[in-house]
Amino acid sequence: MRRSRRALPVAVVAVAALTLAAGRHGEPLPGTTVVSIALADASLVAKAPITVKVVAKDFSYTLSRRSVPKGATVRFIVSNAGASPHDFVIGKARTRILAPGRSQTITVRFPKAGTFAFLCSVPGHARVGMKGRFAVARPPAPPPPPPPPDVVSDDAVLTSVGTFVRPVLVTAPPNDPLRIFVVEHAGRVLIVRDGVLEPEPFLDIRQLVQAVNEPGMQSIAFAPDYATSGRLYVLYNLRRGNGDLRLAEYRALPGNPNLVDPASERVVLEITKPWENHNGGMLQFGPDGMLYISIGDGDSGVYNRPGAFAQTRDDLLGNILRIDPRGGIPYAVPADNPFVNVPDVRPEIWAYGLRNPWRFPIDAETKTIVIGDVGNAQREELDVAPLSPGGLNFGWPCYEGTATYDMTATCLDAVPPHWEGSRGDGSCSVIAGMTIRDPRFVSLVGRFVFGDYCTGRLATIDPQSTETGLATEQVLELEVPQLSSFGVDGLRRVYATSTSGQVYRLDPVP
Repeated sequence: MRRSRRALPVAVVAVAALTLAAGRHGEPLPGTTVVSIALADASLVAKAPITVKVVAKDFSYTLSRRSVPKGATVRFIVSNAGASPHDFVIGKARTRILAPGRSQTITVRFPKAGTFAFLCSVPGHARVGMKGRFAVARPPAPPPPPPPPDVVSDDAVLTSVGTFVRPVLVTAPPNDPLRIFVVEHAGRVLIVRDGVLEPEPFLDIRQLVQAVNEPGMQSIAFAPDYATSGRLYVLYNLRRGNGDLRLAEYRALPGNPNLVDPASERVVLEITKPWENHNGGMLQFGPDGMLYISIGDGDSGVYNRPGAFAQTRDDLLGNILRIDPRGGIPYAVPADNPFVNVPDVRPEIWAYGLRNPWRFPIDAETKTIVIGDVGNAQREELDVAPLSPGGLNFGWPCYEGTATYDMTATCLDAVPPHWEGSRGDGSCSVIAGMTIRDPRFVSLVGRFVFGDYCTGRLATIDPQSTETGLATEQVLELEVPQLSSFGVDGLRRVYATSTSGQVYRLDPVP
């Protein structure tokens, strides 16, 4: 390594030592240097190192953070929590090979921005997963203004965006025109920026998520002030009990909006599940700034009769919840929630009487919510309601759509669905989409797009229809096999996901 020949200050009053890399027994590696710099001004002393905890397991690494600002000095505290020997190599710096239970600290300075590979050098370990990338970031550039609409059409096509591992949601931070965030069921969130997949996951908590059948990572939502706060919220099933639900707050790394700090998790809410299925699973901030959360009734009939918890309001199952996750510890209940101060009723409840409300998009322009509630055996339904005042009962298990289901149950003031579909055509699970606000379309703007998991067929309805009876659907002549969810980006473009791996964008026909 070359040394600068620039003259040091004459008046020497302090000495700072910086170790760039350590060898197998703590000695410098070939080609590295231990630098002692005499400094005349305390303000010239390098900033305090950033500590990154690295835990080696069989066969993966967990880092307390994966990104630092340019010019940072990083103290990697590496410990081996596995049963096999491991080391940690990043650039030219490395630890010795650590026996199980041993640890070592190495200090590395990163003067330039870039992405740096790290791995375990024990033969075969990197190949099975002990590798990754560490980002050194420049300050993010402000995004350019969104481009004007380039196509206006009445017809739609599906454009492939990419292939992922069981994607269940597409979303984006408020006013972000360049990036979409793809949520994978197993516990990862990936970024596609301007059509290109970022190499590093935005968030990876697969070690926390129970992902089997219905349990998994269900949804994420960016706080309205995400651009300044970096806060987002994640709903997932824990590796505990029957896949208990956890709502957690995370924060993006300062200076790098493409990475979440995995050590920033703050538990907001946990819900014990009676069985593994019927999780609900949607998060969305409304135009009122409150966070809405859908929770299924928790059991399709394995340990409890179907709908056992949908009409009970002393628990959180079978409901849409409304909370302020930033207004208290761990959260605050909005004072205008419909059941605040009602005895024996959880004040977080905004609506109830639901079976498995997997997706419920909110349309900010009309301040309405459309809930896709998956049926039991006969009917699928979409429920439409204004955001205020809330308190509606959507009638499960007394009704499945408009059909009577359980004549022994009591459902006070049950609200009928806005749309229902029969399962006679091969349908099995309604997948609610969103009200289309993409200005590239003509007649589709203002219509609500949705589909079905088994048939994959896409259709639209008018969510504001006030005609007597159920809304009439219009088929789009588009299909997404194994349709799992929809989403929208910062330009209001609509996406559809498939558990087979595909993510599509709904585009107008040129």
